[in-house]
Amino acid sequence: MRCHILTLFPGMVTPVLDESILKRAQAKGLLNVRVINIRDFTFDKHRSADDYPYGGGAGMVLKAEPVLKAVDFIKEEDEEDLRILLMSPQGKRYNQGMASELSREERRIVFICGHYEGIDERVKTYLSPEEVSIGDYVLTGGELAALVIIDSVVRLIPGVLGDSASVEDESFNQLLDYPHYTRPAQLREMDVPSILISGNHEVIRQWRRRQAVANTLIKRPDILEGAVLSDEDMNILKEIKEESEK
Repeated sequence: MRCHILTLFPGMVTPVLDESILKRAQAKGLLNVRVINIRDFTFDKHRSADDYPYGGGAGMVLKAEPVLKAVDFIKEEDEEDLRILLMSPQGKRYNQGMASELSREERRIVFICGHYEGIDERVKTYLSPEEVSIGDYVLTGGELAALVIIDSVVRLIPGVLGDSASVEDESFNQLLDYPHYTRPAQLREMDVPSILISGNHEVIRQWRRRQAVANTLIKRPDILEGAVLSDEDMNILKEIKEESEK
């Protein structure tokens, strides 16, 4: 994954990139991130990147020119096609499907992180970026949203995680995850389910699948509507529903 993050606050981004899976992915050459300060493309001595909105109103608006200049700079360095994502609460809702699709993206991805009341509309007009939202709420800026997307995409790239099964089995690939336990077997009068320490791998697999189906039904029934369920899953779902009706 190759990407640029355009931001007014690089300090919000670089510490996260220097930790955990993201740091290891970069060390392996599987993630290449360049953080670009939008203020480097301003023209006054105060490096002002925002101004009052035309027509009045509360808050400040991020200027278009520094953002466009930053994108021009990227294009001058590398003439290949860019995929530009604008972090915005008005955008398309981000999900695991998009994460999977971005993990296969061969183009360089540019994340534009807005701040203040909004961003000059001419950025959208000129660049025609994809507006992406990570949820129906408003953040102080797009940096955290960009990092969420990068983190969720990178872990899908082969070679980033040590065990590929971790990606295949986790939540949102089909169903929500099953409960996990580790040592000790007893903690504050709470015991690990005996099935998990039985040593019977097939029984454990069946238990985990049932838990995953039940977990999804209780917490996110909407996922079941679009999930491709096996015959085993359908039978489990039928049994759970029949038990709940008794």
